[in-house]
Amino acid sequence: MTRGIIATPHRAASEAGAQVLRDGGNAIDAAIAADAVLCVVYPHMTSLGGDLMAIVWPAGATKPVGLIGAGRSGELATIDAVRAAGHTTMPERGPMSITVPGTVEAWGRLIERFGTLGWAPVLEPAAAYAESGYMITPQLSEFLKAAAAMLGREPTAYALYPPMEAGMTLRNPDLAAVLRDIGRHGFNTFYRGEVAQAIAAAIQKRGGFVTERDLATHHSEWVDTVTQSYRDVVVHELPPPTQGVAALAMFRELERRPGDDFIAEFVAARDVAYDLRDRTVSDPDFTPPEGGDTIYLCAADEHGNLVSLIQSVSFDFGSGIVAEGTGMLLQNRGCYFSLDPSHANRLEPRKRTMHTLIPALATREGRPWAIFGTMGGDAQPQIQAQVLINLVDHGLEPQEALARPRLRVRRGNVIDLEADYPNAGALAHADHRIVLMPPKHHEFGHAHATLIDGPTEWRAGADPRSDGSVERVR
Repeated sequence: MTRGIIATPHRAASEAGAQVLRDGGNAIDAAIAADAVLCVVYPHMTSLGGDLMAIVWPAGATKPVGLIGAGRSGELATIDAVRAAGHTTMPERGPMSITVPGTVEAWGRLIERFGTLGWAPVLEPAAAYAESGYMITPQLSEFLKAAAAMLGREPTAYALYPPMEAGMTLRNPDLAAVLRDIGRHGFNTFYRGEVAQAIAAAIQKRGGFVTERDLATHHSEWVDTVTQSYRDVVVHELPPPTQGVAALAMFRELERRPGDDFIAEFVAARDVAYDLRDRTVSDPDFTPPEGGDTIYLCAADEHGNLVSLIQSVSFDFGSGIVAEGTGMLLQNRGCYFSLDPSHANRLEPRKRTMHTLIPALATREGRPWAIFGTMGGDAQPQIQAQVLINLVDHGLEPQEALARPRLRVRRGNVIDLEADYPNAGALAHADHRIVLMPPKHHEFGHAHATLIDGPTEWRAGADPRSDGSVERVR
């Protein structure tokens, strides 16, 4: 009998999650353990200083529950303050782009509601990697070199994350200490103790907006999912402030279009979905809707627990700022705010921005059928749609569905196409908007998926564009 399964974008994280399952933890414990490891070994994609979203189908439940672990802007954040600093648009990096980290508190809410092992056992694998070191993958090496100029503006960040070659070892003892402190004391130490003081001090001395009070008052939100049918499945996404409604709109548009010219129909569906998102999606506490770089993982266990989890620092290496003494990169999620006072997603104090992070879960005949998602920032709805089409319309196994070549529509309707896409050369020759990209390029997402065939029967896949793997525990 299979006891559980987990798919993540890094083998070390998958192995850590699988070991937690072997040690008696459930899928929620395994997912948090894997995510914590990713916060260590995949710093270009994620960090304790980022945000987390999850959809959980608890054992024995009749419907899923969503968790929005999105941090808010600081109490000092205003459009006037950003403009007074000389900016005409919201800064993409640096202290003004930092919002409250939501990940650690979200871990705590998941542990207290669904976990079985407590804090220390699920965080220790990550702490061990941070203390002893981990091997740089070719992909991380590429990102470190590309980000050298940006990280070089911050001595603390550059000292921790200099350009490094694949195969070298990177250690982060400060981060190990933070993880073990959380393991002993829970998330209060992160939001109200010495770690919070270090985070606030690092932001304030650089002219950012997040204060100790912002950290102390942070909280996640349990929500109902929003749904849309596609063929014979029902897809569950998270509501605003996430872009889940954009994914659902894409599924709706693609289902009702004829499909004779897939790329043209895909572009049209994307335009409808993203227009809806850009006009309406922001923090519902401020604006009720009218209608990167990231990691995604999924896990299941023999009891019937399912977890679809996504976590991020927004852009690669986030804000580019490491809070001194913590070894932790802080996210730049605030870059998504608008400085237009009339925009739904305008910058305001203590507000959650429109959020790209969207885990997904699909049901068939009312029962869980699939958990899936992807990194990819703004393109996540597009990548999700292509994975779902491969699974539902083409009936592919998860691994094949994830490996198939993808397209991505950028602003201005520029169409990026992986070079191994069928007839890619001829398509690019016929359409000047098409730009050919290397096959299996990370900009087309790190998607993972698990199909649920029975109580202890799953089929899973990990994206070959990542460093990931599927681990099955028997």
